Amino acid sequence: MPLSDSNSNNSEYGAQLTLQRLRGLSHLLDNAIAIPGLGYRVGLDPLIGLLPGGGDLMAGLISIYIVAEAARIGVPAATLGRMGLNILTEVVVGTVPMIGDLFDVAWKANARNVALLEQHIRHPAPSRRADKLFAIVLIAGLLAVVLGAATLSLLFVRWVLQL
Repeated sequence: MPLSDSNSNNSEYGAQLTLQRLRGLSHLLDNAIAIPGLGYRVGLDPLIGLLPGGGDLMAGLISIYIVAEAARIGVPAATLGRMGLNILTEVVVGTVPMIGDLFDVAWKANARNVALLEQHIRHPAPSRRADKLFAIVLIAGLLAVVLGAATLSLLFVRWVLQL
């Protein structure tokens, strides 16, 4: 077997392992807990997000990890951009007290992003993988937004409590 075929198989196997790990993480964050009588599932993400500042930061960092892993296995820039938009939507709307928490239950950015990753792995587009600079800028931008949202959340709580 030629070396390139072996590397291709190893790369494909690595992508499958990454996908399996991210599926489990996404399930834990977005769908791990069944709500009795409703037939709806929620995960730890909206529960973690209830903690002002720190919860939003932790949930956002985990979501960014999923995008970083997708970039590492070679997802195209367009798909990474859609994944980033899913996170931005969740983070920005999530900064609105109460409404953001309810939105987080329904939006499930992590599940959406893993579905995009699965689609790429099952049916890879002929487009080329995102370059490293794009991935770095995207992840840095997401980090800035998540840190900003967490800071705003903490400032809001401080203002409400007049500390």
